[in-house]
Amino acid sequence: MTRSTPRTVLHRAAGSLAAAGLLAAASLAGAAAPAQAADTPVFTLGGPAETALHPYPENGGPKSSTVGISLNNPSEDEENGGFGGDFTLTFDLSGVAGVADVKFDGEANPDCKLTGTKAVCEDWGIWPGLQGAADLVVTAADGSESGDTGTITVTGQADGATFTPFTTRLTVGGPDLVMERLAFRTELTPGEKQQAPITFANRGTRDADGVLLTLRYSRGLDIPQRYSNCEYTVDDPDQPDFGSTTALCSVEGAFEAGATYTLATPLTLEATERAYYDTFLYRIQEDSAAQRAAQRAGALFERGTGGVLKAVPVKKGAAARSTDLNPYDNQQDADFRTENTADFVAYGDQVAGAEGSTVKADIGFRNEGPAWIGHIRSGEDVATVDFTVPQGASVTSKPERCRAVTADGKYREDQTSPAPRYVCNTSMTVRDGSGLDLPFELRVDKAMVGASGAVTVRNTWLQNPKLPFDPKPGNNTAYLVLNGEGDGSDSGGATAGGDGGSGEPSTPPTSAPDPEETPSGSSASTTSGGSSAGTAGSTGDGGGLASTGSIALIASGTAAAALAAGLVLFTAARRRAARHA
Repeated sequence: MTRSTPRTVLHRAAGSLAAAGLLAAASLAGAAAPAQAADTPVFTLGGPAETALHPYPENGGPKSSTVGISLNNPSEDEENGGFGGDFTLTFDLSGVAGVADVKFDGEANPDCKLTGTKAVCEDWGIWPGLQGAADLVVTAADGSESGDTGTITVTGQADGATFTPFTTRLTVGGPDLVMERLAFRTELTPGEKQQAPITFANRGTRDADGVLLTLRYSRGLDIPQRYSNCEYTVDDPDQPDFGSTTALCSVEGAFEAGATYTLATPLTLEATERAYYDTFLYRIQEDSAAQRAAQRAGALFERGTGGVLKAVPVKKGAAARSTDLNPYDNQQDADFRTENTADFVAYGDQVAGAEGSTVKADIGFRNEGPAWIGHIRSGEDVATVDFTVPQGASVTSKPERCRAVTADGKYREDQTSPAPRYVCNTSMTVRDGSGLDLPFELRVDKAMVGASGAVTVRNTWLQNPKLPFDPKPGNNTAYLVLNGEGDGSDSGGATAGGDGGSGEPSTPPTSAPDPEETPSGSSASTTSGGSSAGTAGSTGDGGGLASTGSIALIASGTAAAALAAGLVLFTAARRRAARHA
């Protein structure tokens, strides 16, 4: 059986039909499961609702199709949400006797056995998320006729778990809609437009009664037309997706077997001012209410108000509805690279607290545009925020996405005790106007005036920190300043936000004093987790760009109290408001 982790599934889906949300497998993954005890996991079996089979030929062997059965574990806890037990899947094939012959892909499903009209697959472990469960290889049975149909039912069993069963239908014959690949210009400039004369053919054994044209284009592209027989939706801006627009266009007519069709008026595809790496996907299917519902997948769509999108030639006449013989040639896509830039601006913070207190700091970066950045195909993270802890402090709380590293930015096995440095990766997309906000809590181990740590947004590769799309590397670094001169707090927990919208980094501190000249009673390092942060900037590998700045130990508790009384709250509020504006 096919094993895959959620991360692998995500990367593979980024360049496949599943990435575009265009396979019905996930949407048609079975009916809702009955209520279960809170501690009993419920897994859902799914796959395509219907699969068409090539008719059995007069000469030669039959042409096969693949029915991919999926298994969904709804847990969102990637680390602890897996099911660690044996489970069995059973396939009832009696419903397709005389209609189809079924076998398993031996490579992908080594633990599956077929006996008569029953098949059993055994496996262990169900990871969180949607994953492949089995691949059925199906052909029309000898003696079957066009229009013959039957069903396969899949059930699951495991101690301590429940499975929602799934039924899929096999039908002999049908239309075979094939999308032709368009010759796009793929190296673009912002504002550039080109035509997209969508063209498709029906190479099947039956006519198609209406077609559903699906268009999906990522955030940097646009199709200005909004047709009245199309409905549109845009990805939720609060979700870490590609900000894509999806259009579902129902085109009426009988699309005859053996004929080719094109749009009466070509679409216009435009690279917008925020384009950088983008993808355009175009797909054709036979239209039906079930197909449209599967494509919507619960999202809200809004109908266009323009003219009617038509495909020509369209010949009038009745067409028998069926299922596509080969759904894998219904779709094409194109990748575009637009000559553009994105300005990633780091922001720091200014916080103050007496020795022994805990302070909260907000750091991160903003994408000031104009481009959005998305690694659509690879699924790799766009950037990393590299934070060096100010001297005299140690981190007590960090965002989940951040991991502790050594002072020179290398791997650190210990992820629980305070570290001198932290790296926090973005997701695979960073939209224009968005960024990464990272709340940290730090304990003031030794109160020092002006201790600071660098906050740098850089490439994910430590040895190659330059962001290739960023024309202003000078604002990629800001500073978290702890107990700066003139700052203070009577509670030890007040913070001041950095300026993320100005395009300028926080003012860096003066250079650190020579260790040989450290004043009596002070120390160039402490025993806290942040003790060696001040040396991180001297590695020369691009990962540590920090200086801890000029520091001096506060002489007494009285001095600490005096320092804490001087925090300028107006400045803090203004800077935080500017960052979140």
